[in-house]
Amino acid sequence: MRQPFIKDFSALSSVTISKADIHLAKLKARRKLWLDVHLYLGLIVGAILAVVGLTGCILVFYQEMQEVLNPELAVVSAPPENRQQVRGLDDIVAAAESAKPRGSRFFKVYYPRKPDVAYKLLYYVRDESLANNGDGYYIFVDPYKAQVQGIQLWHPKDRYWGRPLVSFIMQLHWCLLLGKQVGGTLNCVMAALSIISLLTGLIVWWPLTGKFKQALTFKRNGSAVRFNFDLHKTFGFYSAIVLLPVLFSGVYMVLPERVNVLIKLFSPVSRPHAYSAVPAGIHSKPQEGRQPVTIAEVEAIVQKHYPAGKLWMLNGPKNREDVYTVMKHDVIELSRFIGYRDIAVDQYSGEIINVFDRGTGNAGDIFTDWQWPLHNGHAFGWTGRMLVFLSGLACPLLYVTGLVRWQQKRKAKKLKRIVELQKQR
Repeated sequence: MRQPFIKDFSALSSVTISKADIHLAKLKARRKLWLDVHLYLGLIVGAILAVVGLTGCILVFYQEMQEVLNPELAVVSAPPENRQQVRGLDDIVAAAESAKPRGSRFFKVYYPRKPDVAYKLLYYVRDESLANNGDGYYIFVDPYKAQVQGIQLWHPKDRYWGRPLVSFIMQLHWCLLLGKQVGGTLNCVMAALSIISLLTGLIVWWPLTGKFKQALTFKRNGSAVRFNFDLHKTFGFYSAIVLLPVLFSGVYMVLPERVNVLIKLFSPVSRPHAYSAVPAGIHSKPQEGRQPVTIAEVEAIVQKHYPAGKLWMLNGPKNREDVYTVMKHDVIELSRFIGYRDIAVDQYSGEIINVFDRGTGNAGDIFTDWQWPLHNGHAFGWTGRMLVFLSGLACPLLYVTGLVRWQQKRKAKKLKRIVELQKQR
């Protein structure tokens, strides 16, 4: 009497297995579609992503590279007990003013990141009568002697050749040497397509059989073909964890207003982009007969009221109504990751008229504040920088291994067709 039940159960099991096979076949068909999307996107954007990724990993060490490539400009001899012997900021600026190129005006000062590094002051030519109006120069000043170590043409107007190597790499990275309007926009489009390519790659990578260990490791004693395949899929998975936020932040930094449209679907954003720490309505108030405060006085005022963190940049006023903006980082009381504070100071009264702490405000504002530290890896110190460095190196690796894999599959298909034709004969 139990035999029919057993047969029915066996039949039911057979039907269940058959449905599982059908479901797996559908998944494989979808996977083939995503594989085609991944392939063609990789062929379209892969070469550009390789260039952008490689230059980006170099720029992780942007500051260190300047000191290595131009030590005669950027490196100084720090005397013992150097903290007590650093000259005042007014003396530093006065030294730069005595050597500035004709027609140029002070734009900003970069504070030394360590005792044996010079102050770096950026000057822009703002003289319409000069042929190269718009050129930007770095003037390097010894902080202990208040003496100019040298001048470097950093931003030649309307040309990319003849720049210092680090400046050239920077321009190649963010606008492909095609200018902000064309190159910057093209780079953003390629970055957005690269995000889609990475996501489709993750879909293709996902093991349908559930063998995740195999999908995350290299096969032992595999062939050269297998090694290339494992290299592509394994590095693709691990690098995607870092590359996705880095690519998104790159899009944001070039087209912040466009990205804000997307962000505002989820949270309000109170400022046009993450660079506008000082609101547009904040201005200095010119006072009749009163001279502007000195740059050293601005520094002292900020240090007195907000001593936490490290000074890293000071922007000078661009006109009579503009303000000084002093920027500090490593403000631990704000955050261990994005502890940036920007302070606006009236250039006449020395009054602090605005303080902006990054990583505060609406969720949208906090999200945008994270984009720059995530892009360069500084949000997580040396660990973050190394992760961004490795993800940048992964870009040309993924492109090359992807091309090799594509050629291998084309060759295999060609051989298969030849074998089939021979069988038909």
